[in-house]
Amino acid sequence: MTSPSYKTALIVGAGSGLSASLARLLSKSGLKVALAARNPDKLADLATETGAKVFGCDASKESEMAALFAEVEAALGAPDVAIYNASFRTRGALIDLVPADVEEAIAITTFGAFLMAQQAARRMLPKKHGAIFLTGASAGVKGYPKSASFAMAKFAVRGLSQSLARELQPQGIHIAHFVIDGGIRSERRTEAADKP
Repeated sequence: MTSPSYKTALIVGAGSGLSASLARLLSKSGLKVALAARNPDKLADLATETGAKVFGCDASKESEMAALFAEVEAALGAPDVAIYNASFRTRGALIDLVPADVEEAIAITTFGAFLMAQQAARRMLPKKHGAIFLTGASAGVKGYPKSASFAMAKFAVRGLSQSLARELQPQGIHIAHFVIDGGIRSERRTEAADKP
């Protein structure tokens, strides 16, 4: 028996680094791609290159995540691959961190991942088919100095991934958590000539 193929992918927190590489790969593999970001205008070139459709969404807001999935479903079909790559980081010594910034880091990085996974699972479970991918970081395995908010948020994403895998994997939904251990080249992070 052949397993169902994947047709539509949604990348939440799309940008010019990892998300752009994934969009290119998924598009090249024949999937319809939806890209979502708080600032969708920054995705115009990537959308042109990959044929992706672009959507605006603040991933930390339940109503916006629900609306995003409804819009993607109407435009491309329900995503059977959902990727969460949104995050927010505030750096500094613990005693200097602004609590509102820490709250925003947790809301975007962690709560948004939960909201996306929930919306995706609601569409995937009836078909017993789909994949939910969550981007982690080495900070989700080992907290670093002056990076408390990012460590808290990424540790939580790792825990969410483990819980989802144990709950949803037996029902045909593939869960993967990827620890990205290092910087990724993008328009914000370029290579130094002496350190390619």
